[in-house]
Amino acid sequence: MREVRTITVGAGEEAVRLDRWFRRRWPHLNQGQLAKLIRSGQVRLNGGRAKPETRVNPGDQIRVPPLPDPPPPGERNKIDSRDAAFAKSLVIYEDEEVLALNKPSGLAVQGGTKTINHVDRLLSAWGEGLERPRLVHRLDRDTSGVLVLGKTPGAAAKLAGAFAKRRTEKHYWALVHGLPKPSEGVLELPLVKRGVGDREMMTPADPKDPDAETAETEFVTLARAADKVAWMALWPHTGRTHQLRAHMLAIGHPILGDPKYNTEASSEISGELKLQLHARRLVLPHPSRGLLILEAPVSREMKAGFARFGFDEHEADPEPFAKRKKR
Repeated sequence: MREVRTITVGAGEEAVRLDRWFRRRWPHLNQGQLAKLIRSGQVRLNGGRAKPETRVNPGDQIRVPPLPDPPPPGERNKIDSRDAAFAKSLVIYEDEEVLALNKPSGLAVQGGTKTINHVDRLLSAWGEGLERPRLVHRLDRDTSGVLVLGKTPGAAAKLAGAFAKRRTEKHYWALVHGLPKPSEGVLELPLVKRGVGDREMMTPADPKDPDAETAETEFVTLARAADKVAWMALWPHTGRTHQLRAHMLAIGHPILGDPKYNTEASSEISGELKLQLHARRLVLPHPSRGLLILEAPVSREMKAGFARFGFDEHEADPEPFAKRKKR
């Protein structure tokens, strides 16, 4: 597309992230290309600058700059039979509108400048065009677990809306350094992205900081290994970047195996363990009927952590937050 266009956001796209709005229309664009277009101000929302995570709504006017041409038909995200079989092996639920995967640790959800292999690429296993599933939320590269996608534009919009309106329950399992006190509760701690050394991190912020984003995490301790490690159930009520990792570090109990949000003590006890964070359970409205309850089997990385500290995944309370809901 070589001309500038202004497009009106249509019905059924309430509270969709700006970058996802673009990806639904021009799926050949990668996240890096989109971020550059938005950051440079070439993309405008109702005449003003916006961020990739800004939510758009029906009636909004979006300025679309000239975009790179898509690759020739048949070449976009082309994958071989082995990759297609691998993608299909990740399925934990599928119907005509919804696809749910158990994303492995180490596999990015979307591509970037140096990221060639990612979930978005593997979705070619289901076809292209309208047959191609659409991402509606994300997990960090090193976080394993439930990842849900929409198989039609309408289903994707409704699923994304459920996340935006906080009509989902996302339960994570994590192994953290030390024993949080109290053993359960709700952490309300705003976060802001800051440059730390040669990289950016989410850090605690003053609520009056104009760049601060509200962030709320509910937590319950499931089990303990002496006074060294706690097995936690974490429920992020908000969906900030690296929220769980930043929150647990902020209260002095970083998630084990985290290469970024850590302390010297947590790194020492982690040893060779990878990030001990798993998106265990996701509850959300189905686009057309009832409620979806999706659970992802524990990853090999988490199994390694459980084995090291003597935890048994089968002993976990399946509804760790149920008692707190009744209070």
